Amino acid sequence: MTDTVAAATRVSPQRLEAFIARALVAVGISAQEAGNIAELMTRADLNGADGHGVFRLPQYIRRIKGGAVNVKPNIRVEREAAGMALVDGDNGMGHLVMRFATGKAIEKAQTAGVAWVGVKWSNHAGPASLYASMPIAHDMIGLYLAVGNANHLPPWGGIDMLLSTNPIAVGVPAGEEPPIVLDMATTVAAYGKVKTKTQRGEMMPEGWMIDREGRPLTDPRRADEGFLLPIGGYKGYGLALVFGLLAGTLNGAAMGRDVVDFNHDDTTRTNTGHAIVAISLSAFGDVADFKRRVDALVRDIRNSKRLPGVDAIRLPGEQSHAKRAERTTLGIPLPEPLRQSLTQLAAELGIAGP
Repeated sequence: MTDTVAAATRVSPQRLEAFIARALVAVGISAQEAGNIAELMTRADLNGADGHGVFRLPQYIRRIKGGAVNVKPNIRVEREAAGMALVDGDNGMGHLVMRFATGKAIEKAQTAGVAWVGVKWSNHAGPASLYASMPIAHDMIGLYLAVGNANHLPPWGGIDMLLSTNPIAVGVPAGEEPPIVLDMATTVAAYGKVKTKTQRGEMMPEGWMIDREGRPLTDPRRADEGFLLPIGGYKGYGLALVFGLLAGTLNGAAMGRDVVDFNHDDTTRTNTGHAIVAISLSAFGDVADFKRRVDALVRDIRNSKRLPGVDAIRLPGEQSHAKRAERTTLGIPLPEPLRQSLTQLAAELGIAGP
């Protein structure tokens, strides 16, 4: 447990979810839709995605007040076939748009076996794992791609910001073991982690960012002077490009120079693109047998021989699973800078604080 978390105020998930919903209702979102968004945002915090949960609420509220987000969207399917659909989010909150799109992918995969749903005219939707995990409850594998909401990555060898962190998440069901949930940006660190470092007054480790002269950049307050580094060098750049083409360009959503930096712009629509794929296990074979084999693989990996000094071998999603259990019991930590920010937001909206 870090010093920041140890010193943080703990808030129950129910209380935090209710606060988020109150704030969203105060800026014109219906009570039902505010509740749906609040549940997903709180789930992000429960899973330990601290840069994508309630931390983002003040920014969301600013953009709603600035007219950049449609609080009464008509989210709809624009095109579809047996195993695909294209969803127009009508510039609604990304959580609502992706909740709708993921539900559509699951529905289609129940008959088609596999379904790919693309999304345009959406907004920031929180951590990728939220949507890759949803098909798991239906005995399906989920795969999610997105175009990030700001460009912080140049092409390999360049300095022009033409790409974002463009994440990928994959959720795989297991039997007795927790599901495998991979959630990763194509950069070494997601920009949300840079923002949380800034708010907490912490420095970044070397390797997250460099400046435009190629020197390490560790002060998050100077993030605009440089850019994030891709995972695996040129390979991460290639992944960011391809994921953006699949989640953005294919759907008629923003990509490259068209991406709006929602960190600095509270009035412009972002046309954020996403893609969600649902893969039915039963279409490929016996569901129980698949889960048994995943369990066996998980145990083989976890119990495999370790290098000296390594205390445990972990699998994707394992730490989030542990944090969810801990935070469900002890509450979600709100570091003091975040608590103050939310208290100030509550005062501005005339609602009770968290």
